[in-house]
Amino acid sequence: MDCKIQITPRLLHFKQPAGTSRGTYTTRKVWYLHLTSSDFPGRVGIGECAPLPGLSCDDLPDYEDILEDACREVERQGGKVDVDALRKYPSILFGLETAVRHYNAGGWAMWNSAFSRGEAGIPINGLIWMGDYNQMLTQIETKMKTGFRCIKLKIGAINFEEELALLRHIRARFSSKEIELRVDANGAFSPADAMDKLKRLSELDLHSIEQPIRAGQWEEMARLASESPLPIALDEELIGCNTPEEKRKLLADIHPQYIIIKPSLHGGFTGGNEWIDEAEEQQIGWWITSALESNIGLNAIAQWCATFDNPLPQGLGTGQLFTDNVEMPLEIRKDCLWFCNDAI
Repeated sequence: MDCKIQITPRLLHFKQPAGTSRGTYTTRKVWYLHLTSSDFPGRVGIGECAPLPGLSCDDLPDYEDILEDACREVERQGGKVDVDALRKYPSILFGLETAVRHYNAGGWAMWNSAFSRGEAGIPINGLIWMGDYNQMLTQIETKMKTGFRCIKLKIGAINFEEELALLRHIRARFSSKEIELRVDANGAFSPADAMDKLKRLSELDLHSIEQPIRAGQWEEMARLASESPLPIALDEELIGCNTPEEKRKLLADIHPQYIIIKPSLHGGFTGGNEWIDEAEEQQIGWWITSALESNIGLNAIAQWCATFDNPLPQGLGTGQLFTDNVEMPLEIRKDCLWFCNDAI
């Protein structure tokens, strides 16, 4: 295939500052890829490359040069993406895989599923961003009124006792059968105090905790995963493990209860499939999450996610965060993400 890829940088603006334990985002830089070919004039494949500053393994000073070279190589290869050559650059791999799949599908319904046909929604968690006690409480009550049955709180930024009070407030009103609670510490706990905090959190009937301690401490994380009364999910820990061998070793050494797969961070669709295959081989649970992409990336992740038979709520609600998002036939109804097939 004779193809061309145009790269368009874009700065997105958050509706509300997005607080994490690594700081607060107010804007988000992404690069859109537009793939066209003289074979099918008028058809386009669009992908999104969105590395997270200070987190992605391919958040590099020469990112734009690497992206340019990768796109030119795909052009030379007639629209084929060399996965192995791009394993070190997961956000670029994800963007190129998305552009090629969108082009080949001829539309935003990129896989054939009940979701892409508009027949079923994907259950998702309601995300509560870090803030002070009252800000977080307001977010929680809004999500519960909307109909969310799974709520995820980012913790580690305010006083731990206040965070426990927020969780107790929810549990006083809703049992674990009514509302599933997940927390994400983003590595905020120290190995010395992590077990005590995990024990106290476990008293509140939580589903799981993401990344209780900083990534890279495999021995400590393995100890926590084996001894914690609260199931542990790995997230940042997966970043930089780009080959099947590295993935197998990480999961075997730490053996968490869950992993959370983000295509922009963890190897695109190819890398995500490898993580899922290895997790299932080792009897480790998993779910899929977007990572502050615009609706271009969110739709691609949701379309891929819907091809799996995974009943757990997924983390796919972040497409509503930006004032200047790309229009996409996605809609959140109660606690599910829907693809409005009839709106295309």
